[in-house]
Amino acid sequence: MKKVILSLVTIGVLFSCGKVKREETVAKVDTTQEEVPETLAPVNDEMMENAVIYEANIRQYSEEGSFDAFTKDIPELKKLGVKVLWVMPIYPISTTKSKGSLGSYYAISDYTKVNPEFGTIEDFRELVKAAHDNGIYVILDWVANHTGWDHVWLKDHPEYYTKNDKGEITHTVGTDWTDVADLNYDNKEMRSDMLAAMKYWLQEEGVDGFRCDVAGMVPVDFWDNTVAELKKIKPVFMLAEGWEPELMENAFDMGYGWDTHHKMNDIAQGKADAKEWDKRMVQIDTMYAADDILMNFTSNHDENSWNGTVEERMGDAKEMFAALSYVAPGMPLIYSGQEYDMDKRLLFFEKDTIIKKKGKFFPLYEKLGKLKNENPALHGGKKAASYERIKTSEDNKVLVFKREKDGSKVLFVANMTNETVEFTAEYSGKFTDYLSGTKYEGSPEQKYGLDPWQYLILIQE
Repeated sequence: MKKVILSLVTIGVLFSCGKVKREETVAKVDTTQEEVPETLAPVNDEMMENAVIYEANIRQYSEEGSFDAFTKDIPELKKLGVKVLWVMPIYPISTTKSKGSLGSYYAISDYTKVNPEFGTIEDFRELVKAAHDNGIYVILDWVANHTGWDHVWLKDHPEYYTKNDKGEITHTVGTDWTDVADLNYDNKEMRSDMLAAMKYWLQEEGVDGFRCDVAGMVPVDFWDNTVAELKKIKPVFMLAEGWEPELMENAFDMGYGWDTHHKMNDIAQGKADAKEWDKRMVQIDTMYAADDILMNFTSNHDENSWNGTVEERMGDAKEMFAALSYVAPGMPLIYSGQEYDMDKRLLFFEKDTIIKKKGKFFPLYEKLGKLKNENPALHGGKKAASYERIKTSEDNKVLVFKREKDGSKVLFVANMTNETVEFTAEYSGKFTDYLSGTKYEGSPEQKYGLDPWQYLILIQE
């Protein structure tokens, strides 16, 4: 992202005089389908600028819990502006030391097969084809830190694993991951076999990259060398489950915005204020290179199952933070079920099902996805739009910032409290509220009001 500007330059406001009201939360969106390209271009920097990423939990997405059932809904994801499909682990699950009745997706018994629970390899190929036909890239969840206890390597190559003082293969130290065996990255042959398995999915099954589980627990030099080899096959999109800047120096395009997410939760729960958001934006500029991308999210599989639903963690602020995840620098994530207003913790080791009934969030995500896809001011990739904090009279309560690129300007205005706030903002201009179509004109002298957790996305004219 570009450098954050926190100066007191003359900046400005956004809405009309008096308290801001919006009759409709989400305006109607044009759902006319675009003409499907004959072929999907290889992964490139341009697609990263305006992409939405979707995390697919195949087991829980449908009653069938199958590739086929998910594939049918890929055109629905296209409506949401999704350009990257992250599929949670699809590989066979180990039964030895497994948790629950079905086990964890992350306890893998074979890196180059598919879990029969989900279907066949032919079914998965249809999923990839459907995604590509809809202009969506597919990345697989890759678990390089450990395998399940049934993996053939434990029998044929016990030297591939970490051992304790007694010479026994052990699970990852410092975790409760007793259903997996920790891999030893001092072993060069294991590294070579891991690379070969990743190559298989690129060369034989046409996937476009990987989301790499606990990437920070695997040596950086492995990622650097491995991704360099993968890129000899074709361009790839690489997402690290990690925040460490060194992961994105060479290997990964995008990391997790964990601290951004935690700030969202803290603000929603009254443990932090809008100034803490400002500190986080400055921290990002300090820690990361200009071409590093961070993923913004209000939920994911870990957060949902272990830390609570968006409703539990964010309450009435959930819609505002969903919008912020799109407008802030970075790439927004939708986790399976969020588009259907899901308000339950999905079971992790058992069968559970998302109820696919459209409510508030599907049309909201549809509208936000269209803006993200089409407006350069929301570019969040390697050549991201600028981010400028707008000074207000209530900076601890109200967040106002401007994103700008190629002559396009978008302002985000939000009340980050559970009470009504009145304020002034140092900005002038004419604006259209993206979600309602309402026209506004503002100046630094005007006083404005926002209801609890109310937000505006303003397109500057």
